[in-house]
Amino acid sequence: MKILEVLTYYRPWVSGLTIYVERLSRALVEQGHDVTILTSQYDRNLPRYDVMHGVKIVRSPVAVRISKGVIMPDFGPMAWKLATQTDVLHLHLPQFDAPGLAMRGRLLRKPVVLTYHCDLQLPSGLFNRVVDRVVDFQNNWAGKLSDVVVTYTRDYAVNSPYLAKFVDKKLAIIPPPITLDPVSDAAVDQFRDKYGVGDRPVIGISARLATEKGVEVLLRALPRILEAYPDALVLHAGQYKDVIGEEAYAARLAPLFERYKGHYHLLGTLLGEELSAFYRVLDVLCICSLNSTESFGLVQIEAMRNSVPVAACSLPGVRQPVTMTGMGEVTEIGDPDALSEAIIRILDQRERYIRSPELIAESFAPSQTAAEYVRLFEALRRGERPRQTIEPPVYDRLRAMRDEAERE
Repeated sequence: MKILEVLTYYRPWVSGLTIYVERLSRALVEQGHDVTILTSQYDRNLPRYDVMHGVKIVRSPVAVRISKGVIMPDFGPMAWKLATQTDVLHLHLPQFDAPGLAMRGRLLRKPVVLTYHCDLQLPSGLFNRVVDRVVDFQNNWAGKLSDVVVTYTRDYAVNSPYLAKFVDKKLAIIPPPITLDPVSDAAVDQFRDKYGVGDRPVIGISARLATEKGVEVLLRALPRILEAYPDALVLHAGQYKDVIGEEAYAARLAPLFERYKGHYHLLGTLLGEELSAFYRVLDVLCICSLNSTESFGLVQIEAMRNSVPVAACSLPGVRQPVTMTGMGEVTEIGDPDALSEAIIRILDQRERYIRSPELIAESFAPSQTAAEYVRLFEALRRGERPRQTIEPPVYDRLRAMRDEAERE
């Protein structure tokens, strides 16, 4: 099957959305499918045409950038050309160009699947409010023109003004693809030495330095955590320099990073074996995002498959990994006191939160996510449409694991 994946930013850009599409595309290629990515050439140094891990990449030059959005004059003609050569169009929102792509699918009688990853929330201001209205209009038309709208959890769907319109009409729930590179014990020891971990309690956060990630919530929770665990160490994996549109946010947090420099290490983007080593040294991971631009938090599953409990905020969708597995604590959004208490409880009784890393890894394997999409694509090509929104069986298995652990 020939599949066209379309999103605004792709590798080497790092975000939950790009990682999702990369893992899915590689898994589809491994299962014998032909996958092409249509995306932006957000950096002029990137090649227009590329192949990574068997996935073809076509990058459209950017003429104008509006915040994190991009205008690409030749995107439309390229989208039409590629759409004529594909069997299925798979769009990833947020994406300004999505309705035009969905319309091309309709005109060409090709199945169109839209995966809605999260809401787009821009900073306050008149101009950004106008942009929000335009994006909402574009998203709504993309949803209407698509055959199926996919998201990660029913919890996020019913609480999202956008997705709620499609529940029990054309909504499908598919688990996100999550995997990590293998890592040796020697590499883990080297990582510990590099960052001075020693025997200190280690709190992890894995997020680029962006306003919606709520990094300041953890920083403000630190005084209470340090009262209980004076030698606690925070390791922050993720881009923290030159994050597009986040310069003011980084400047605002700089004094806090300086204040806690003995307890808070900014590591930058970690990849491959080093990212796996990061999770292996953690005692707890925290997710302190502030709004619905976060819909799940893939990093929670990366941590859990390494037997690391999570303190997650109570955002719809984001609370689901902990709720389904019982592997952590759910806290109030934007509440540093609640976050500090949750982290302390986990550090005090860490073993009671541990669940089967094997079942968690199997439940979110990219091969399984790819298989779910292929079943959906093939059904659409046969003219079938989903009749009701059903959560995947793997979510029931995770809840059963949680219930069994809590009975013991």
